[in-house]
Amino acid sequence: MTTKPEFAVGDKAVYPAQGVVEVIRIEEKDLGGSRQSFYVLKILNTDHKILVPVASAKDRGLREIISEEEIQEIFDILRERTIAFDKQTWNRRYRSFKEKIDTGSIYDVAEVMRDLYRLKVEKQLSFGERRMLDTARGLICKEIGISRGQTEEFVKNEIEAIFMGPTPVATAT
Repeated sequence: MTTKPEFAVGDKAVYPAQGVVEVIRIEEKDLGGSRQSFYVLKILNTDHKILVPVASAKDRGLREIISEEEIQEIFDILRERTIAFDKQTWNRRYRSFKEKIDTGSIYDVAEVMRDLYRLKVEKQLSFGERRMLDTARGLICKEIGISRGQTEEFVKNEIEAIFMGPTPVATAT
């Protein structure tokens, strides 16, 4: 049984932890005696390709690029000044941030970016946390750039301006 595709060839979408992808084709394959449709997705940052079953694409987190209204919500998250940092070790914090990025929610990714950026003001980030910050920033800048038709560099500068405002208030919990 085949499911009608929600995305068409040429559409851009977002896949959890991978970022913006492009549907380059829709293939049908026989698996276990049944015919299934698959999106063939090209990850824009790496040109890697992944197959995602059309029938379970939404369950796996494949979603549309965010709208301007959602972009403004992301900026609101990034602007939040009072952030509570718990006294977790860096590796527990890292695991928590990784789980948020893996959800595919742009809001969770924005929280990771905001929290790591604010934490960076308080203390030096571990190598893993710096990479996680770069990952979160890359995912957000790529998606907003695609949505608005702007360069990632332009979006990055717009986001950096948010963090250059008054010093945030960090509280320990």
